[in-house]
Amino acid sequence: MTVGRLARRSGLTAKALRHYDRVGLLSPSAVDPATGYRYYAPEQVEQARLIGVLRAVDLPLEQIRAVLADRSALADLLAAHRRRLRSRLDRITGDLHRVDHLLQDGVPMTETSTTTAPTDERKIAVDLFNAVWRLMEKEGRSAADDDQMIHMAHASRYHWGNVGTAVNLSRGEWQISRVYAVLERAEPALFHARRDLALCQENGIGDWDLAYAYEALARAAAVAGDAAGARSWTEQALAAAEDIAESEDRELLLTDLETIPGQPRFW
Repeated sequence: MTVGRLARRSGLTAKALRHYDRVGLLSPSAVDPATGYRYYAPEQVEQARLIGVLRAVDLPLEQIRAVLADRSALADLLAAHRRRLRSRLDRITGDLHRVDHLLQDGVPMTETSTTTAPTDERKIAVDLFNAVWRLMEKEGRSAADDDQMIHMAHASRYHWGNVGTAVNLSRGEWQISRVYAVLERAEPALFHARRDLALCQENGIGDWDLAYAYEALARAAAVAGDAAGARSWTEQALAAAEDIAESEDRELLLTDLETIPGQPRFW
């Protein structure tokens, strides 16, 4: 079959098929020496469809090549790719929080004073918050890294308790809950998620902070093995997502909800 026919049957574009030929990922079974036309065998339709599915989730070409050579490698490669995407999502979420701190507090300048002023304590809270994200993003964390991540998350929340607003306290509780969820410790993850939600409700905090409070509860419930609770909290997070002002923030929340263990897609 021609490139055009394979494109129609596989869902890929002719341009993509020509590219995959150039990089040696999916070469035609025959090329007319006179015209240069590419011709593909019927069994290559399934290969082309598989390439399209894997590229849709951003699996690198070299790993797709390995899958085409050995289908038994697919599960392990997808699991490793999922871990990379999870780290990438954590980095993006952390960056958003860091940007929020910069918008709220300004870009920190070099401090010359040795006294512990409120501005110093805010910087400590921000630095600890950001350091927790760096550890959460780290692949292959050690037990010592996990301990440090817990202690820094609590320390950040402590300093926000001295100098922060209700929004800072809410985000501090959310981060602690996320840390415990990452470490699969359900009880403290649930406790701090509930504190996060209570702070939002008591102080009229909405937008993505409220939606993420529900997300924290859904994730903690999933870690606890409470599938019904996780689904219920996820549905509340989806409802709250409708009130998120920025579309990028809403998309980030929806993407984050998809990473909750054992939960189906709701959208």
